[in-house]
Amino acid sequence: LEDYNGAIEDYSKAIKLNPDDVEAYLNRGSSKDALEDYNGAIEDYSKAIKLNPDYAGAYYNRGLAKDALEYYNGAIEDYSKAIKLNPYDAEAYYNRGCSKHDLKDYNGAIEDYSKAIKLNPDFTEAYYNRGTSKWFLKQNYCPDWEKACKLGDCENFNDYCN
Repeated sequence: LEDYNGAIEDYSKAIKLNPDDVEAYLNRGSSKDALEDYNGAIEDYSKAIKLNPDYAGAYYNRGLAKDALEYYNGAIEDYSKAIKLNPYDAEAYYNRGCSKHDLKDYNGAIEDYSKAIKLNPDFTEAYYNRGTSKWFLKQNYCPDWEKACKLGDCENFNDYCN
């Protein structure tokens, strides 16, 4: 069992000893994330970014926290910055696609899911979600759901494509 509160205490002590410890802020933010203290996590990720503006993981994690709070535009900005710093991060494209989907930007979501799939051809969730975005646009979604099914997620394929 994870002791996130204990971890937060330990990271806070480390930060007190070294206020420029980027990893301590990032890890404390991750612990706050795990406790669903997303605003606290965002504060820590923002501090890590202030200390190291080129830390792609801090933008990515802050994007996840913003997404959890349904701050989709802010999440998209953070994922975009993470992608700019690390253009080979399939998860960042995928999660940016999820935020775009939540804003009903289905074409933008499809574009991001496609980039995630190009980087990781076995990315089940990206195929599934790309199919879902295509479904909302009344496009041919079955090939994506079929691929997701072959990779283990047959949730909609059997009901809509057989």
